[in-house]
Amino acid sequence: MYSYHNTIKKRIRNGELIGFDYAENYRNIGKCLLLHFSTPPFERPIRPYKYCEYNEILDNWKKNEVSRKNKN
Repeated sequence: MYSYHNTIKKRIRNGELIGFDYAENYRNIGKCLLLHFSTPPFERPIRPYKYCEYNEILDNWKKNEVSRKNKN
């Protein structure tokens, strides 16, 4: 069985995430957290009831991005 969220979290760990934002009216979903990746599929929406699973992951990702930019 395809595990949508486990696959997304693995892609984040693998360094494929390039950004994220919140959308109020995304396609047929409506309000969502929209993750942007460097490889296809390039966008992955996360519904509001799953936000709590991504808070810590995205906080860590932001810290790593700031560190990476400061090194350059």
